[in-house]
Amino acid sequence: MSKCILFQGDSITDVNRMADGGDGLGQGYVKLISDYFREKNQDVCVLNRGISGNRTGDLVKRWECDCIAYNPDVLTILIGINDCWRKYDSNEETSVEEFEENYDKILSRSSLETQARIILMEPFVLPVPEDRKQWRVTLDPYIQIVRKLAKKYQTELITLDGVFAKAAIKKAYTELASDGVHPTPEGHQLIAKEWIRTYEL
Repeated sequence: MSKCILFQGDSITDVNRMADGGDGLGQGYVKLISDYFREKNQDVCVLNRGISGNRTGDLVKRWECDCIAYNPDVLTILIGINDCWRKYDSNEETSVEEFEENYDKILSRSSLETQARIILMEPFVLPVPEDRKQWRVTLDPYIQIVRKLAKKYQTELITLDGVFAKAAIKKAYTELASDGVHPTPEGHQLIAKEWIRTYEL
């Protein structure tokens, strides 16, 4: 039986996975990871269940059908940037307490109801355009919560905010994420590389 690797998140994971004629993997880092396994002739089933616009509360609502039901061998979660973004474009703030409660719920269920190896990826933002700089006030506490929960549930953690910040030292921000949030093809390659490195440790 092939190993099931499930990716969960928002538009950064989704990347048009439901587009006509597509394979359901999207055109981002999940696709790159799937291609890697295929090139290695590894027997894995890669599933992309990212949904553009999702926040932590949305994952709580769909966790039964979009995670538990698959009983994945490996589960990766990248969520949080929309919890931040909606505060600034819609005045719909996810409090720090609510963010932690939502994230804790999905991790609790995942650890109790599956045998999945869990790999968390923290949300990230680059300071482009200029208004993204003020997002740090909201996003940084979320990142600390993801790190806290990784320790609580003994998951693996990819510190994407730091990964992108490090890469941006030698590259223009827009080379990695055109709007500070959505990765360019190069940005997706960066995520895929970090995920594969973590997976193979």
